Amino acid sequence: MFILLMFFLFKYVDDLIGKGFEWYTILELMFYASAANVSMALPLAILLSSIMTFGTLGENYELVAIKSAGISLQRAMRPLLVLIMIISFLSFLFSQYMLPKANLKFGSLLWDVRNKKLSFLIKEGVFNNSIPGYSIRVDEKGKDGVSLKGIMIYDHTGNSGVAKIIIAKNGTMNTTKDKKYLILKLNDGVRYEESSGQGGGYNPRQQLTRMRFGQTEQKFDLSSFEMNRTDENSFRSNVQMLNLKGLTIKQDSLTKELDSINRFAVLSVGSYYKQNNFTKGYTKIKIPEKIIKGSIVKTIPELQRASALQGALDQANAVKQMSDGRIVDFSERIKALIKIKLEYQRKFTLAVSCIMLFFIGAPLGAIIRKGGLGLPVVMAVMFFLIYHIISTVAEKSAVQGNINPVVGIWLAIIILSPLGAFLTYKATVDSALFDMNYYKAIFLSIFKKKSKS
Repeated sequence: MFILLMFFLFKYVDDLIGKGFEWYTILELMFYASAANVSMALPLAILLSSIMTFGTLGENYELVAIKSAGISLQRAMRPLLVLIMIISFLSFLFSQYMLPKANLKFGSLLWDVRNKKLSFLIKEGVFNNSIPGYSIRVDEKGKDGVSLKGIMIYDHTGNSGVAKIIIAKNGTMNTTKDKKYLILKLNDGVRYEESSGQGGGYNPRQQLTRMRFGQTEQKFDLSSFEMNRTDENSFRSNVQMLNLKGLTIKQDSLTKELDSINRFAVLSVGSYYKQNNFTKGYTKIKIPEKIIKGSIVKTIPELQRASALQGALDQANAVKQMSDGRIVDFSERIKALIKIKLEYQRKFTLAVSCIMLFFIGAPLGAIIRKGGLGLPVVMAVMFFLIYHIISTVAEKSAVQGNINPVVGIWLAIIILSPLGAFLTYKATVDSALFDMNYYKAIFLSIFKKKSKS
């Protein structure tokens, strides 16, 4: 979880640094991010812990003692299997009830954090444009953080487009009690203001006003720097923030919308076909079929041919434009429906992946017979990367519509489950699957046979 949180901080460091957040805001964001990362941290933790546990038992010859007492590996794994099943059930409850709320809190808070403006930081020798309409520069800041020297302010708030310039030798910087306004008290300075001239034309004789002052104050509005919390209800429609019941309701409503779109598209496009505009079956007049040979355009009188072709072209363009708009809308809703199906199945895959990775980690630890944080960590990361890459690629393929969403979300478990069964079998029969001396002996025996022949 610590590594995943570091990845989170590296990803959003630009959105967190230099905005004047309180420490508890960042801590709250990291807490919600940790809840969102449980789906990756928990399976990896179970895989690593199972490899380390059975690897330590094998390294200390305790598995040999267990087997010599007539206890098989499956029986030795049984208590831990019960524990893993309890953890898997708790992970399902977590995905069903706690994770949607955590994703809702995390999504809304991250939105507010990323949309908060930069905090007002006056640095020495640098123009600061954080306050809208002003550019402020100071030559030197006091150690107290309040006194300033060599102040220059460009005021762009006027409608004329010509900036007003204020220069002061020194001053102080404070904020009001409600933190909504910044007050700069300026001492011994001058203010320059240039008029835009009379009329709209160019006038080379401009008016420049210069005002000297002993002391003055400049007031800046800081309301744009406040972080306003967004209403969480605006994020509730996201599929990651719904439980099974909410996903089922949203899937039903989206399916009804797709049916309505399809029916409306059929009616809209069908109105352009002329045969649908005539009543059929209500006349006794029988007209023989007319066989047209050659181009159908030649059957139209020559004087009406151009207008008929133009009318047909206009109708074809209208049908094409209508169809293009419907296709885009239809594709977006189909993609949303696929995401709902993926999220629905994801509630169960977290629990099943914990059990599946346990059946990979436990026999793998018994085979390699190494404990600690050396080889078990390498093996755990390798197998988890295989699981994560397969699940990520399959999920993206499912979102694009290349494979069935249910197959895509379960594909990694389907592929790795036989591997777990194979490793369990190999560990039961004490196979030297990762013993290099075993493979070296086989290679040498084959080499000797070839040399003799």
